[in-house]
Amino acid sequence: MAAADLSVILPRVLIVSRRSVRKNKFVDFVGEYHLDLIVSYGAVPVIVPRVSGVHMLLDSFEPIHGVLLCEGEDIDPSFYEAELSGLSPEELEEVRKIHTSDTAIDKEKDTIELRLAKLCLERNIPYMGICRGSQVLNVACGGTLYQDIGKELSMKLGEDSRVVHMDYDDYDGHRHVVSVVEKTPLHSWFKDSLEDDGKMEIMVNSYHHQGVKRLAQRFVPMAFAPDGLIEGFYDPDAYNPEEGKFIMGLQFHPERMRRPDSDEFDYPGCPKAYQEFVKAVIAYQTRLNSSTSVPKSLKLDQEMEKKRKVIVRSFSIARNIYAGDRKMNPSKQSELEAGAEFLESNTALSLQQETRLKQMGATVRNASSYLNRLKLNEERESLARKVMGKMSVEQISDLMSFYHMMGQICSEMLERKLHGIVNEIGP
Repeated sequence: MAAADLSVILPRVLIVSRRSVRKNKFVDFVGEYHLDLIVSYGAVPVIVPRVSGVHMLLDSFEPIHGVLLCEGEDIDPSFYEAELSGLSPEELEEVRKIHTSDTAIDKEKDTIELRLAKLCLERNIPYMGICRGSQVLNVACGGTLYQDIGKELSMKLGEDSRVVHMDYDDYDGHRHVVSVVEKTPLHSWFKDSLEDDGKMEIMVNSYHHQGVKRLAQRFVPMAFAPDGLIEGFYDPDAYNPEEGKFIMGLQFHPERMRRPDSDEFDYPGCPKAYQEFVKAVIAYQTRLNSSTSVPKSLKLDQEMEKKRKVIVRSFSIARNIYAGDRKMNPSKQSELEAGAEFLESNTALSLQQETRLKQMGATVRNASSYLNRLKLNEERESLARKVMGKMSVEQISDLMSFYHMMGQICSEMLERKLHGIVNEIGP
């Protein structure tokens, strides 16, 4: 097969670049370890440049089969209720001096990555967050962060419980212990290493001064540092790589956990996160292709082209009504009727096709009846807004997480039922 064809076949993983300064100019980059692992397991990394306006162009990066978000600056505190941290202006200034490069907030990168994270959550696209990427995922789901672990967590603990999460003098060599939670993906990946010493602990690298404070409701922890900080989490309802499901955040960098002056990993389980992530990406692409594949369109003669335009016009009017156009003049009504009549009268089709077209025709014909239901929905929406206006931010966040979970369940059940219907009908 020609090399050019492989780019069409292989699944695409979006990775947002990080901005830096080189020779007095901004440059965008992504760590090569991430790219190597994605490629080695069978996917194509697509770098989304962190440049102004890209957050408005994300549709141009379709199809998206997976998203990997990794290191970067601190997330804008306004996204996660920073006013609850309790840090004084003096303390915040001290943090900025200690962690100068990390506290330089990049709002453009925040906007791009939060939109991508929410897109993955809405469409069940496989997502893996490393370090900052895990924090983006938690914030996107309504969780919060420590603005500074040292000020908000470590200082409240005894010396024995404190953990160094950032060591500028030994940047790549620094490690600290984490306890792995049983029966989680992380436990599965590092199982052999954990059994070697009989403990549920591994040593991980650490390059951060922020971390998860309140974990979003949908997630389950996979690892904890001795100070209680969550070092890994996932959504158990959205984790099944074989079925294209993978929503996870890791605070540490498994791709960089390597022995000094060597590419050998600290543990055999280190690359497993990328291996399972790409497995989910490949499965997601397969599922997406099977659900969207359609036969090539037939070339229409002049008469059929006229009829096609009638149908398109009818559905365009129906769509506008459903989208909120509350007025419908008589001319539009007649065009709806014409499209519906054509759809319902077309009998030169198989029984299955005829049934489907009748359903479509009924949808167009009944578009006007939807206007009456809109009035009732408006009343319900007004009442809901009043009730939610009295709720706290945390209550609204929890409510949003709950309905997102219910939406995901409904989506999965609908997909199963539709799949069952297709199997019953047959080819």
